Parts: sequence; C-alpha cells; structure tokens
Amino acid sequence: MSDNIDTSWRHVTDLCGKTVVVTGCASGIGRATALQYASAGATVYGGDVNEAAGEAALAEIRAAGGQGRFFKLDLTDGASVDAFVDSVVETIGDAPDILANVAGLDRVMPFLENTPDVWELLIKVNYLGPVRMIHRFLPRMVARRSGKIVTVASDAGRVGSSGETFYAGTKGAIIAFTKSLARETARAGLTCNCVAPGPTDTPLFNGTIPDGKLRDALIKAIPLKRLAQPVEIAHTVVFLSTPATDFMTGQVVSVSGGLTMHG
Repeated sequence: MSDNIDTSWRHVTDLCGKTVVVTGCASGIGRATALQYASAGATVYGGDVNEAAGEAALAEIRAAGGQGRFFKLDLTDGASVDAFVDSVVETIGDAPDILANVAGLDRVMPFLENTPDVWELLIKVNYLGPVRMIHRFLPRMVARRSGKIVTVASDAGRVGSSGETFYAGTKGAIIAFTKSLARETARAGLTCNCVAPGPTDTPLFNGTIPDGKLRDALIKAIPLKRLAQPVEIAHTVVFLSTPATDFMTGQVVSVSGGLTMHG
C-alpha cells in the first residue's frame, strides 16, 4: 500500500486492553454502551441501581467472550458512589482508562408542578452523582497523565425543553462541568467530551413519553423522522473514548437525527 495512505484507522478505534466504567449499564443507552465497549475490546465495569438487570448485561458481555464485572451503584447515595469507586480501583489496581457517565433520569411535567423531592432526585442522578464519581477517580488519572471522560447529557441541556425545565438544567450543568473539566485536565493529558442525545427509543423515554400525539409530533419534528436507537448513541460515546479523538476535548456532540443543529 502507498506510503501516502494512512493505514492506522483500525488501531485508533481499538480499545483492546483498556478498562472502562459505564454507569447506567442495566438498560437503554447505558446498556448499549457497555456492550459496544466490550465489542471494541475493553474490559467493562458496569454500575447501576438495578442489580438484576445490571448483572444480566455484564453476563451477556462475558457470554459473548468479553470481560467485565458489575458493581451496584446508586448515584443518589454518596456512600454507594464511594463504594463503587473503591470496588473498581481494588479490582483494577488503578482508575479505569475511560469513564463513561451514561446514567440519567427524567421527569416530564410543567416546572410549576415540580416539587423539591423531584429536584433532589434529578440533580443527584444527573449531576452530583457523576461529579462525585469523577472527583474520586480523577486524582489517579491525573497522576498517570492519561484517561478519557465521556459524559452523556441531552440536547435539552443545550436548547431547553418544555416540560423538562429542571431536567434540562441538570443536563446543562453536566455540559458546563465537562467543558470546564476539559480545561483543567488538558495539561495532564486527559480528554473530556460530552454526548447530547436527542429523543431515543429507551425504557426511560417510553415511560416518560408513551405512544400518543406528543410522541408522534416529536418524531415528525426530527428531520430523519424516527427516534434514535440506543446503540446509535453508544457508538458516539465509544468513539469519543478511542485514540481517534486524542486531540478532541471540551466538545459537545449532538446525536439527534438533525432535531438540533449547532454551528
């Protein structure tokens, strides 16, 4: 092959030998992401509050020839986050190479119908829990001067969404956090990027917006005229974890079928 043709593509998308933490691995985008990391060759350490479904996802990975373990993780409970981090570090002997913060929660209702307990739940799952976990892993990643952090927000956090005002606020927070963390950790060789999914065919979405006129109207507004499949979001999360994106940090990538188009 000609010396002028770069043949490195397969290598820069290969995660063999890498370790990755995936939160929300029991279902939806988190589960799809865990499976895709395993497919790329990474050893997956999954966390979720749903132990049975989380264990099943990791069992599926191992049955297919991949490697990984499940540890229970409740992002609303600081002690659970700390125990999860300790278990992963004890197992690996270090922080993972990649942190994929995928777990999320939504409640659709007018802001005036929100109650403080809804705010507390959403801010813990979507923002404070991931921040606490990253804060615990980060010193080891900085010390060894390598690592990739990928957060999953939502396009609601970029453009707003009626009926999801507080949810959008938590997703906007994780976007701003990711960008600022990218600036702080760049000199240590880390990259931090964010994926902002649009409407995706997950149990969370289907439970929040069931079949009906609202769902149909939403699909009609998407230029590609369908919901995303979880694996389509997972592909972008995994790509941002590969050497192909070593010179990319502080970015927010929308995967929305064209519903949002950012300049």
